Amino acid sequence: MLLLIGMASAAAGILTAVLLLNNPPVPLSRFCAVLVLTFGASAVAVYCYGWLSVVLGGPFPELCEDRSPSGTKLTSLKQAYWPLRNACVYSDGSTVEYVSTSINTLVCVLAILAIALTGAATFLRRRPRQSPDRSPGEASL
Repeated sequence: MLLLIGMASAAAGILTAVLLLNNPPVPLSRFCAVLVLTFGASAVAVYCYGWLSVVLGGPFPELCEDRSPSGTKLTSLKQAYWPLRNACVYSDGSTVEYVSTSINTLVCVLAILAIALTGAATFLRRRPRQSPDRSPGEASL
């Protein structure tokens, strides 16, 4: 459900950004806020896709060999949800771990963009506004 909500929110954010750009003037802080929604929802959707993939048994189990390089049998799989990873546990206690770097990297990049844009939107929203009748170099008395 969260995957669908994340995808719908990301799509709504993209649509809103396009509409804002087609109807200038756009306050930059509002545009940054829309991008925060878009990147944040995209990060949630990508993570949920990876999590669902792990829960349904992929993409990792096919990476585990039935026997380790030393010849011991595969006894179990251990899966973790952050970072999304899978460990193949063999009967001699050895493990081979696989990490989904593409999904983890994409989630981190999208989340960092959302956090950076949140700071930018806050800064732009709180900065003093100039009145239209004064030039930028004039001081107010």
